Amino acid sequence: MKKSWMTGIVMMLAFLGMILPTPNLQAADRIEEVHFLIPGGAGGGWDSTARGVGKALLDAGQVEQASFENMSGGGGGKALNHLISTAHRQHGTLMVNSTPIIIRSLTGVFPQSFRDLTPVSSVIADYAALVVAKNSKYQSLQEIIADFKKDPRSVKVAGGSVKGSMDHLVPAMVIKAAGGDPLQLVYIPYDAGGKAMAGLLSGDTQVLSTGFGEALGLARQGEVRILAITANERLPQAPDVPTVMELGYDMEFANWRGLFGPPGLPEEKAQAYHALLARMYETEEWQTIRDKRGWQDLYRPGPEFSSFLEKQEKEIGAIMRELGFIQ
Repeated sequence: MKKSWMTGIVMMLAFLGMILPTPNLQAADRIEEVHFLIPGGAGGGWDSTARGVGKALLDAGQVEQASFENMSGGGGGKALNHLISTAHRQHGTLMVNSTPIIIRSLTGVFPQSFRDLTPVSSVIADYAALVVAKNSKYQSLQEIIADFKKDPRSVKVAGGSVKGSMDHLVPAMVIKAAGGDPLQLVYIPYDAGGKAMAGLLSGDTQVLSTGFGEALGLARQGEVRILAITANERLPQAPDVPTVMELGYDMEFANWRGLFGPPGLPEEKAQAYHALLARMYETEEWQTIRDKRGWQDLYRPGPEFSSFLEKQEKEIGAIMRELGFIQ
């Protein structure tokens, strides 16, 4: 009788062991709280990305708490320095960043690069768009390229940021891919996207280089027409807009936004973040936020994200050297 009772206990424990996860696996795969470090002020792209991810995670019950810290300064350098210098106590922190971390590292705005952090995952892509006013004579990107090759000064391109920024580099890369000389591109920098749009609508410039998300809203209002985007395939939000690639120019570009941990982040913690973000993509809460803001999913975790960053650094570095922004 005693032997039968003991056998029953052993079998019960074995059964429970099969259906209950071990504490170690639970701890490795579960993130209860995330603190988002945002290198810019409220309302910008970094801010909206961090808060969008945080809201999706909270609303879907993927985390119990999300907090947000805006730390402006130095083009993102202040937050970068903070994360690195306090790395030992930042394992619960994810810093949002995007393509400018590559550009500013290449130009020496700050000495660190993505290699001084732990790349956790890219999250979204906001592809670039080439836009004209609704009453523009240009009906296609090919027409713009043809005019540029005849007389580069006849085509002025507006952007909402300084020379050497993404708004400048994107049309320069398109021109290069089309066999033109990017050094002859007339780029007119404006203080912000709204002012660049005003320059386009007033006729001071012929083309606007901007993010697809921003261009989509203006196109839906009937203010502009999007001639091409830099994605690798047409986007569902604008199925009639061709890609630069399909128009015959070998060029694509994504202004990614992604999340980074501090240097020295344990691999187990990094894997837990990968799993958390992978689960987020499957939730209705994330899909609602993403579609509302015109974002495209771009999930590249860990080493895949690092390889993506290295490739983009090489491509951006090449065009910046050609334009004379770096040696």
